Amino acid sequence: MGRDRFIINKNFRQIFCKVIFCALSFFMTADVQGAEVVDRIVAVVNDDIILLSELDESFKTYADRIMALGYSLEEERRMLFNLREEILNQLVDQKLTDQEIKRSKITVSDDEIDSAIERLKEANLFTDEELREMLKAEGLTMEEYRKRINDQILRAKLVNFEIKSKIVITKEDIETYYKSHSDKYVGTKKYRLSNIIMKIPSFASEEEKLDVLEKMEMVLAELKAGESFDILASVYSESSYVSDEGGLGLFELKELSPKIQEAVKDIKTGEFTPVLDTDQGYQIFYIQEIVNAPGKSLEEASPEIEDMLYKEIVDKKFRLWIDELREMSHIKIIK
Repeated sequence: MGRDRFIINKNFRQIFCKVIFCALSFFMTADVQGAEVVDRIVAVVNDDIILLSELDESFKTYADRIMALGYSLEEERRMLFNLREEILNQLVDQKLTDQEIKRSKITVSDDEIDSAIERLKEANLFTDEELREMLKAEGLTMEEYRKRINDQILRAKLVNFEIKSKIVITKEDIETYYKSHSDKYVGTKKYRLSNIIMKIPSFASEEEKLDVLEKMEMVLAELKAGESFDILASVYSESSYVSDEGGLGLFELKELSPKIQEAVKDIKTGEFTPVLDTDQGYQIFYIQEIVNAPGKSLEEASPEIEDMLYKEIVDKKFRLWIDELREMSHIKIIK
């Protein structure tokens, strides 16, 4: 029935010993007057067990974040329940990958850990002291952090051995993606817009709306007479939003509402639209600048596409690989 290490009878003695150890721990830490469970097994994964304390430790940080978001009690309970299930599944997956690491005899040297930490310090411009202070703030010692780095490298090596080394992205794969997503790589036209807006009160009468429209038509007449858009905007516009680039910012046509798209698409830099009735109020848009961003050729886009396809395939194959491990393994979740 598959690999011998997954046969329950062969592993029963090891699992039984671990259960006995947990039971002894319970009696040693329980109050004599009234026993209170301190820890228990929540899952068995082949030869290994997952303890409630492991689950709680991984669960706590995420649970605290959810409880701080102010959800209703019912929604909070639902989210916490789903989170606990997800984290327990992740712990099972970790046990499976750790077992495969042992089976494959993959190791990590101190030099590899040192190099990984140095790369992290360089990327974040940390000194050794600053890194230690950051770890202290997170409740970690350097030894605990090195253990985490060790585990990360081990798992990365396993994924590379089992999955990444078997993936080949061909030129045909890249070309097919490029052609089927051509809209991502063609040149784009962007419009840097400013606006003058007069808002309409929520409960305005038709007469009040007409008054606002007449004022906007007067502003439009001044623009047509040669008055500066910026000056008129400073006098009449009720908008307080200005982007970092000035005005409203840069937009592709597809980012604008159909009505604004239609008004903007055929006008040139330095020109303005007629008065538009929009959800925000009556508006006039001014084209500060039209920016034509060049597209990317297949050759230029190839590295980006290859990297993206590679990551997609790795994610899919890793999930399939984990699912296969689960099917071949003895996994028992203890509620």
